[in-house]
Amino acid sequence: MLRHGLLAASRSTRVRDLITRAPGTREVVRRFVAGRSLEAALVVARDLVSSGLRVSLDHLGEDTADRAQADHMREVCIAALGALNVAGLTGGAEISLKLSSLGQALGPDGHRIAHENAAKVCAAAAAHGTTVTLDMEDHTTTDATLSVLRELRVDFPWVGAVLQAYLHRTEADCRDLASAGSRVRLCKGAYREPASVAYQDPHDVNLSYVRALKVLMAGQGYPMVASHDPRMLAIAADLAARAGRNPGDFEYQMLYGVRPDEQRRLAGAGETVRVYVPFGEEWYGYLMRRLAERPANVVFFARALLSKG
Repeated sequence: MLRHGLLAASRSTRVRDLITRAPGTREVVRRFVAGRSLEAALVVARDLVSSGLRVSLDHLGEDTADRAQADHMREVCIAALGALNVAGLTGGAEISLKLSSLGQALGPDGHRIAHENAAKVCAAAAAHGTTVTLDMEDHTTTDATLSVLRELRVDFPWVGAVLQAYLHRTEADCRDLASAGSRVRLCKGAYREPASVAYQDPHDVNLSYVRALKVLMAGQGYPMVASHDPRMLAIAADLAARAGRNPGDFEYQMLYGVRPDEQRRLAGAGETVRVYVPFGEEWYGYLMRRLAERPANVVFFARALLSKG
């Protein structure tokens, strides 16, 4: 119930206005969001890479309402890639893209616009020696996102995909994407979805995650294990060992601000660990989804809101 309430709040303008004005909100945002500017995100990225971690930068924003906004998002991503290159970070940092931020929902031309914008970002990433991963959003966009992924991989075969274990379809999607060279990030899922398409019970989501992970680890691709759950991390390590995978044949992925000690522990043990680092002004929806994922985050948030800032 709490999770569903928070996910509903992530789409509420009224709740957004209330929370963004609260004096303690800034403290919470700093924990989970690298900053509102690219410059702030680069400081965080540099610190993480220098400590042996990898990074996926995400300029927050989704559901763009017009072509100009979509093109602006594209240019911010291209600028971020250029800045990573100048800072010497492209060996350890990539970009994550939400296609809805690049125009996917802009009517009949949305697919073409999103593909064109994403292709330009991918070209910039290739020029700077790094990669791009396409984020997955709510289930209504899954087919369209995978379609753009297939089109982009014609010219940029290294483009990463994201699959969400709470969707009923995900195990089959993993089979389709577990081919040689295919980078696939498997997460549990963070959007409010109906029971007709998604598991509602956390136990069922966990079982689906393990089934999907078995497919990816046994395949020829490059699994990216996006989880903070200690049990899932242990299962991932066991499945990787059974599949004969060594460190570097797959990676763990975690969110900025969540279990940083575990991130460093895994990296110190020789594992590849990538931290998802969001930045930008449009932090509200992202923050609410993070709160929905972990009750401990809600406690932290409530304490901050009750403070005087």
